[in-house]
Amino acid sequence: MSEFLTPEALSALLQVIMIDLVLAGDNAIVIGLAAAGLPKDQRAKAIVIGIIAATVLRIGFAAATTQLLQIVGLLLAGGVLLLWVCWKMWRELRANHAEEIEANEALQNRDINLDGKVAGKAPRKTFAQAAWQIVIADVSMSLDNVLAVAGAAREHPGVLVFGLILSIALMGLAASFIARLLQRHRWIAYVGLAVILYVSVEMIYRGINEVLPYLNL
Repeated sequence: MSEFLTPEALSALLQVIMIDLVLAGDNAIVIGLAAAGLPKDQRAKAIVIGIIAATVLRIGFAAATTQLLQIVGLLLAGGVLLLWVCWKMWRELRANHAEEIEANEALQNRDINLDGKVAGKAPRKTFAQAAWQIVIADVSMSLDNVLAVAGAAREHPGVLVFGLILSIALMGLAASFIARLLQRHRWIAYVGLAVILYVSVEMIYRGINEVLPYLNL
């Protein structure tokens, strides 16, 4: 418990919590958007499959990533990947919110924009198309989440374990709630984006310092 009480560990813990909140909400929005084009009877099934898949993937990536980041060069590669995640999140936050409303309607099964339909403006698709979109998004975003948590936790294994457990719990239990929270309070997403940007830059910096001695040889 004393590990969590140092200023460095508390800073890492706050970063990890913010990363988990923002990326769990972002993942839920992507799942909802993929499921929005399905008929009502298939929509809930696709969302449940997506959240279960994201939860399982986070467990799998968590088991592998902490070991892989010990390999020289992968810390730098992880930082660059997170930098791309920041760019993608920035574009999503600046884009029109119409798609996000459709995604939230699908997640909540509720007519938020009062147009008489739930996710009625989303393009129609088959269950197989929606499931494929969800799986692709889950793989990418679960890896992003685990990398960001591992980068923020740094040399604090207790914080790392807590962050990964929190990430899994949020996707399994509270993903749609967090998506609603981020829709109402956009500033939370911007703070999370700033934290992920900071973590990615720090990972790149540490990764470069890690690789430079090998390049000099």
